[in-house]
Amino acid sequence: MSEPPLPPPNQPVSPPESQPPNPPERAPALLRTKADLAAARPDLPAPVVLVPTMGALHAGHRALLRSARAAAGPSGSVIVSIFVNPLQFRPGEDLDRYPRTLDDDLAMCAQEGVRAVFAPSAAEMYPGGPPQVTVDPGPAGQGFEGEFRPGFFGGVLTVVLKLFHLVRPDVAVFGEKDAQQLALVRRLVADTNLGLAIEAVPIVRDPDGLATSSRNRYLSAADRELALTLPRALRAGQARAAAEDAAGDAPSAVAALAAAREVLRGEPALAVDYVAVVDPRTFGPPGPGPALIVAAVTAGGTRLIDNVPVVLPAGQNTERDFLDAADH
Repeated sequence: MSEPPLPPPNQPVSPPESQPPNPPERAPALLRTKADLAAARPDLPAPVVLVPTMGALHAGHRALLRSARAAAGPSGSVIVSIFVNPLQFRPGEDLDRYPRTLDDDLAMCAQEGVRAVFAPSAAEMYPGGPPQVTVDPGPAGQGFEGEFRPGFFGGVLTVVLKLFHLVRPDVAVFGEKDAQQLALVRRLVADTNLGLAIEAVPIVRDPDGLATSSRNRYLSAADRELALTLPRALRAGQARAAAEDAAGDAPSAVAALAAAREVLRGEPALAVDYVAVVDPRTFGPPGPGPALIVAAVTAGGTRLIDNVPVVLPAGQNTERDFLDAADH
């Protein structure tokens, strides 16, 4: 089987509020159980486009909803799932305090033309407790987020597979900020012949450059200032690669990483889990061609991830560069 297609390069996009106005608002149907969903599904006009979320919707989610609305076209249906999935949280992570803002989420869904919201409880999704059979993320899920959050991707892919079976969408929409998750969902669809399209939406950034995230609300003003080191570091790596390319030299993963690391080292209060250059399909050695600089940091107790695209030319020892890159 051929590789899933590369995701389009992620680029910061303007806040969705600057886009054209939406159709008149209509409250989406709120579906709380699998039975509710099964009863509503036959009445959803095709194509059906699913946006899986954990709620606490923000500007980044609004971009996902608008992309889904465009994919559904004038006669199709957008359905949003809102479920804080316990399988992807380890003990000591923020499962209990993860923001839950269902009323506000429903209001945004109404503004963006969502037809239905599936918001089940954990008991509804896992009636017998944690499932005995889960999805193995494979080699692409072992490093980076998979290393620092053991079991995370197994939990993500298990709930995504359940949602795909329950909703039976024609298209599902995911954000490029969670780049490793996006790669694994694409691999899940390809390897299990699920027969749906995965659409990727570019990262949405706040005016200060921080990628939008539900967890950003945890940041104090001082923590946010510290967190801004992350996008600055990624931009430095991206600029280093582009500058070398413009000068006629071959931009290398190591050179881009050196620039990113230099910025990160300037803020010793920022805990860095990793910064690396990877192939966006496999999260293994990159290039030649499109690659991503990916990073994860913790600012004042809040863990954040981000990424930017780079392009690597032929003729490099990308295996060596990847090993250097993955040395966190």
